Amino acid sequence: MSQPEILRYTAFTAIPSGGNPAGVVLDARGLDAASMQAIAADVGYSETAFLIPRTGNEYDVRYYSPEKEITFCGHATIAAAVALAERTRPGSVRLHTRSGEVGVETHRDGARTTATLTSVEPHVEAVSDEVLERALGALRWSPQELEPALPARIGFAGARHLILAARTRDRLSALDYDYAALKDLMLALDLTTVALVWREAPTLFHARNPFPPGGVVEDPATGASAAAFGAYLRELGLVATPATVTIHQGVDMGRPSLLTVDIGDRGGIRVTGQAVPVE
Repeated sequence: MSQPEILRYTAFTAIPSGGNPAGVVLDARGLDAASMQAIAADVGYSETAFLIPRTGNEYDVRYYSPEKEITFCGHATIAAAVALAERTRPGSVRLHTRSGEVGVETHRDGARTTATLTSVEPHVEAVSDEVLERALGALRWSPQELEPALPARIGFAGARHLILAARTRDRLSALDYDYAALKDLMLALDLTTVALVWREAPTLFHARNPFPPGGVVEDPATGASAAAFGAYLRELGLVATPATVTIHQGVDMGRPSLLTVDIGDRGGIRVTGQAVPVE
């Protein structure tokens, strides 16, 4: 069969040099899992989204990192939705992911196209002392460098993320972790990324996301993690709902990203961002 068209967009940014790049295949009919994995590895971004059209505005979607299939990816969802809107028209689409159904709304304002995804029903899990000790060891963090007001948890909103909060911005900036040790722990716990966060203000956060299970040292913008973090803030009563939270990510990598997280009283978490083609 012929090679499908592979688009390249970067999400959660208005500039091609920012955000998190994703591959996008808007029509993946006829591609098997091995073909999708090979394309994702060749593209080389943290994820590539493969859409298989159903009828109307509904699509099956698969997400692949360079090394494995991922159950859900937020930034590739935003990228794919914007790419689709730019080739058809803005509106609503329903994506059938391995984690469940995800609704996405796109809007265009002049040359600017944004997308908002609504996650599957999220949940939050406790973290054992053993897991926390192993995670801190792999990250080369001490327990004293954690922010006690934001306790460690595992959040899920389509994929699982270990959430750890740094006491200072300097601690967040100095990311130098044991790749193999963190990858082993994450694979054992079925974690997609580790969400490292620092709280600047009540609804303003900075984040970094190691992603060794996907073969990526760090993600510059992680929509699935942002949704899981929104669920975490709600579950622990760390924001008064409804709330809108802003997350800055990718700054330390030189790829600044902006994620807007809307947290309702219940249900899925909404994550909004812009996406533009990679030049």
